Amino acid sequence: TMEILQEVYKYLPDKSKISDTSFEGANIILYTKDKNFFLDSNGILRTIVNAIKKRVELRPDPSICEDMEKAKADIEKLLPNEAGLANIIFDPQRSLVFIEVEKPGLAIGKQGDLLKEIRKRTLWVPVIRRTPAIRSKIIENIRQVLYENNDYRKKFLHKVGKRVYGGYTRSTQNDWVRVSFLGASRQVGRSCFLLQTPESRILLDCGINVAAQGQEQYPMLDAPEFKLEDLDAVIISHPHVDHIAFVPWLYKMGYKGPCYMTAPTRDIGALLCLDAIGVSQKEANKVLYSSKDVKEMVKHTIVLDYEEVTDIAPDIRITFYNAGHTLGSAITHIHIGNGMHNLVYTADFKFLRTQLLEPAVNRFPRVETIIMESTYGGKDNVLPSRKVSEDEIIQVIKETRERNGKVLIPVLGVGRSQEIMLILEKAIREGALEKIPIYIQGMVWDVTAIHTAYPDFLNRNVRKSIFHRDQNPFLSDIFIRVGSRKEQAQIIEETGSCVILATSGMMTAGASVEYFRRLADNPRNSIVFVNYLGEGSLGRRIQNCDSEVQVPGEKGMETISVKMQVVTVAGLSGHAGRNELLRYISTCDPKPKKAIVVHGEVSRCLDLASTIHKSYRIETCAPKNLEVIRLR
Repeated sequence: TMEILQEVYKYLPDKSKISDTSFEGANIILYTKDKNFFLDSNGILRTIVNAIKKRVELRPDPSICEDMEKAKADIEKLLPNEAGLANIIFDPQRSLVFIEVEKPGLAIGKQGDLLKEIRKRTLWVPVIRRTPAIRSKIIENIRQVLYENNDYRKKFLHKVGKRVYGGYTRSTQNDWVRVSFLGASRQVGRSCFLLQTPESRILLDCGINVAAQGQEQYPMLDAPEFKLEDLDAVIISHPHVDHIAFVPWLYKMGYKGPCYMTAPTRDIGALLCLDAIGVSQKEANKVLYSSKDVKEMVKHTIVLDYEEVTDIAPDIRITFYNAGHTLGSAITHIHIGNGMHNLVYTADFKFLRTQLLEPAVNRFPRVETIIMESTYGGKDNVLPSRKVSEDEIIQVIKETRERNGKVLIPVLGVGRSQEIMLILEKAIREGALEKIPIYIQGMVWDVTAIHTAYPDFLNRNVRKSIFHRDQNPFLSDIFIRVGSRKEQAQIIEETGSCVILATSGMMTAGASVEYFRRLADNPRNSIVFVNYLGEGSLGRRIQNCDSEVQVPGEKGMETISVKMQVVTVAGLSGHAGRNELLRYISTCDPKPKKAIVVHGEVSRCLDLASTIHKSYRIETCAPKNLEVIRLR
């Protein structure tokens, strides 16, 4: 750690200007008591950054910051009313002031003028945060946890930096890389992969398989090579339960290290983990962890933007790229050793532009090995086009309305539901569909609120309508939030034709099951499946046209006869279909030498692996759980 700081000091003409240094993860923070140096460091910082290729930040020493009350008043005066100031919160340990506003652009000012003015007037470093357009309890709680623990966070981030820059502690020979497959190998669910070098142990995702029973639900962390106390970092690709829901358990068991993800993944992930606790309490299952453990996860999360390069261990540097799967989902590029090996972990991705997101990225600085998903990797998994699928949904709604029936769409709270909301909003706005009430129940509403806090992660068109036209499609009056069981009963019994979006998407629990129980025996109603249904899930059984299914009711299991119309719209999946998967790997730049296929049912994994090998002459394999592969 001293070496990197000495490197920084080499470029400072006057070292006495620096009163303190600390790390925030891999970022190096310099504090100064010299007001003029803080306000204008004469390009010295740029020189340092260019020389050492790390992020370096200059902040005022807390002793020269303006008194908080006075600074607050100054900031309130400086901000225009239209910015919609919601909150000003100080982090005195780090000389930061968080300013939460509805319209960040107005708080930043042209070319950042307002920010400069705030720095000059108060000698604090302003950080602008967007207040979600729909009030989000989870974002408020997460920000609260971070603000309350800013003292702890400062120490924790410093410790992470010391590990990153501390040089090699475990080994001097640095010539092998291996990956253990601890879940989601030849199956979908419980994604978990352990990357090991002589120096580092990194976990890629750590999820739960909700469609399975008993131990089968959890990653295989009893593998001999996994030791919690040796773990350097966890990287989470996106917030679906099968990728994140086992992380709080790591903290419950004593893990104290960092967890890297994007900000939307942190917020939605925390929400889904809390929901998982609620679901297991309802079903009287073993509750894995408590909200305290979810809080620990949040406290130890380091958020990264797309294309922000950061060191996470002495020999490992990562960069996130857009995966197009859910808001903030990431493909992780991992640079190991000094360019000794480059690994790309795609996790779940979509290689098309959707109503919600831009397509996944497949251009990287370097790549030797790629670990990719194969959810729809089978020969028969060619998905219909987006347009055909969107039209199909509209058609089902029209026909059901003519029969005066109700349309139930069980959705994954994250991603698919917001996608469907945008499709329906657009169809109604453009007149392709007459206005119809759309009821939203379950976690969908909370997740949609989080989408309104991070428009930068959405695709260009949605971003434009939010920023330039002030027309946030998620705020349309066609969407009606359902809060209580009573409102739910009213919709089932009294309302006419309508569309209902309810979680869970696989119908393993939640509001979708209750709506189904009450609507299934009426042939006027329809149920539309728009996402992947896990083997063994209730959704899969209904999809397979079982005329009777067992459903948990008020008095234990009930047998329900399915008379409603059952429709599957395959092309709206958040996963790449067979052709997208092949196009992704064939156009990947540079071309990987090895492809490892995971996250798919057995036949689909093997199918995709053999096609990639035959078509593109890339070495491939589809490992089983507990296998270990040496990459180098």
